[in-house]
Amino acid sequence: MDIRQGTLAESLEVLAKVKEFEQTETLDSMRRRIGDKPCLILVADNGDELVGVKIGYQLDDDCFYSWLGGVTSKGRRKGTAKALLLEQEAWVKQRGYQTIRVKSRNCFPAMVCLLLNNSYQIEHLEKKESVDQYRIHFVKKIT
Repeated sequence: MDIRQGTLAESLEVLAKVKEFEQTETLDSMRRRIGDKPCLILVADNGDELVGVKIGYQLDDDCFYSWLGGVTSKGRRKGTAKALLLEQEAWVKQRGYQTIRVKSRNCFPAMVCLLLNNSYQIEHLEKKESVDQYRIHFVKKIT
């Protein structure tokens, strides 16, 4: 598996294959969200197939926001999500950011576990209409 910088179009290709996501993003909505902020779009290639994505952008000079990511069924249980996370952290550290922030939901326990197992700390809980949709805000200091 190779982790490389990708495009928003490649990201949408991956996200369309991630069964847990409602496909609400478009190229235009993603471009509007990121705007002109410094950003990183990572994709995971497994041979000739894209199996993972991780997108983030600068919140401010010291903080990077890991916004959107996912792994397809063919990329799971192969370390894809962790490889994307570690590559993003290395890129963030190289550029001098001090922290990474990310949100997840109770309905994505694998992501919550991945974040906790990689030294992300829960900073805030955002309650929603049902417990499975609660947003968990994480932060990690980059040293």
